[in-house]
Amino acid sequence: MLKNMLKATAFATTMALATGSFYTHAFAETVYNRGAAAEAETVDPHKTSTVYEADIIRDLFQGLVMHDQKTNLIPGAAESWTVSDDGTVYTFKLRKDGLWSDGTPVTADDFVYSFHRLEDPATAAEYASMLYPVKGAEDFNTKKGKAEDMGVKAIDANTLEVTLKAPTPYFLEMLTHQATYPVNKASIDKLGADWIKPGNLVSNGAYTLAEWVPNDHMKLVKNPKFWDAASVKLDVVNYIPTEDRSSAMKRFEAGELDSYGDLPTEQLADLKTKFGDQVRVGPYLGTYYYAIKTDKAPWDNVELRNAISMAIDRDFLAEKVWQNSMLPGYSMVPPGIEGYTPALAKYADMPQIDREDEAKKILEKLGYTPEHPLKMEIRYNTSENHKNTAVAIQEQLKPLGVEVTLLNTDTKTHYGFLEQKGNYDVARAAWIADYKDPETFLGISRKASGNNYSNYNSPAYEAAMDKAAAAGGKPEERMKDLAAAERILVDDVGEIPLLYYSYHDIVSSKLHGFDDNVMDIHPSRFISKD
Repeated sequence: MLKNMLKATAFATTMALATGSFYTHAFAETVYNRGAAAEAETVDPHKTSTVYEADIIRDLFQGLVMHDQKTNLIPGAAESWTVSDDGTVYTFKLRKDGLWSDGTPVTADDFVYSFHRLEDPATAAEYASMLYPVKGAEDFNTKKGKAEDMGVKAIDANTLEVTLKAPTPYFLEMLTHQATYPVNKASIDKLGADWIKPGNLVSNGAYTLAEWVPNDHMKLVKNPKFWDAASVKLDVVNYIPTEDRSSAMKRFEAGELDSYGDLPTEQLADLKTKFGDQVRVGPYLGTYYYAIKTDKAPWDNVELRNAISMAIDRDFLAEKVWQNSMLPGYSMVPPGIEGYTPALAKYADMPQIDREDEAKKILEKLGYTPEHPLKMEIRYNTSENHKNTAVAIQEQLKPLGVEVTLLNTDTKTHYGFLEQKGNYDVARAAWIADYKDPETFLGISRKASGNNYSNYNSPAYEAAMDKAAAAGGKPEERMKDLAAAERILVDDVGEIPLLYYSYHDIVSSKLHGFDDNVMDIHPSRFISKD
């Protein structure tokens, strides 16, 4: 191991001398080397699909409203807004000093263009549903309407009017999501697909894209045209993908990374001892789940799905595999959203041994025993934590007559396969809150959602979600309706929730403004470094 580490160090030193490594920097430049657990697929806000991309896009672009370092809602490209008495018309006043990185003004027309582009079926945006509350947006996206029928209008260069189908209490929170950020039409018209390349990308956020070396680093530099550039303390932010969590810890210890957004949980106790308060663990709005192909035999049998879900020992996963850095999960919506009570699986309070007995009976009834096993493949993306989880489940199901095989691919390949609705049995997935509302967790299981990896399709669920949407102006009624919809989803085992997330970050004591919060959002513009 020491020999390999010495070889790696020598190689890194040689590369730094040969190429001017991004770890080195000009005198007085403040550089933040920000570790990421996976490589970004894109920096196009309308093509985004992962939290790894969200962090980067949040630095490059700015939506109408944004989150601060504590996830409070703050003005973004819009300096103010008003809402009509009936809650359906939002009028945004854009900043007059809001500029693109090429120096041209950010206008209301830019948002009209961008909202249309997100919904355009030709864009194939996974997050098109983020604007479905807007009048005409869903119709345009599903080829039932036209762009010009969307409720998005530029009143003048600095005034944008957005009309919703119905009151949507969480609409402003939705606008913090990267899919709703503006893109530069002139740049896209001129460069086509090359508009997102370093040196080409025109953005309106605190940083611009200077370099992108796949599987190595992405270099962002401070944008002097940003309206609040005077408050931005970091000159350079390097996003450095490192899928291997153990390697990331070594890079952090060597000073190559200033932070990293995941930890190898089997090392958690040792890491806390070694790094002390630099290890951050706390509640996080996220659900770790297994997607299960509900439209493929034999997984189209709800009894079978229920037996598999029931047999999994979530307490063991949380305590032993994840070292108490996660909580056992029995609902798609995690706890912690004000005013909402998640709908738990009906067996949540059963002793584990009773659950296993019941699951065994169901499997035997369906003809599956250790002598005639059910074959099940679990796909997961690269991570010691995901591998350990899948191996534990493999062992838990084996005595019940379920023969589990494991298939690992890198994160990009894994999610690309799921997004293309590939042929699989069960696949590891996760959902992190896009906004602080139950709908963000429940919307992914709707028939039209690009994130519905299970291909779950229930008319009863669709009707329940529609009912909740219609109660938008009555918060208590809406929360009850959403819980009723979740009850249908959980009973149908449209997905298999396993764990509720906590964030487990490692953050250098040199960083300031990297504030703990339930969304685990840390915009670089609010961070400084000694």
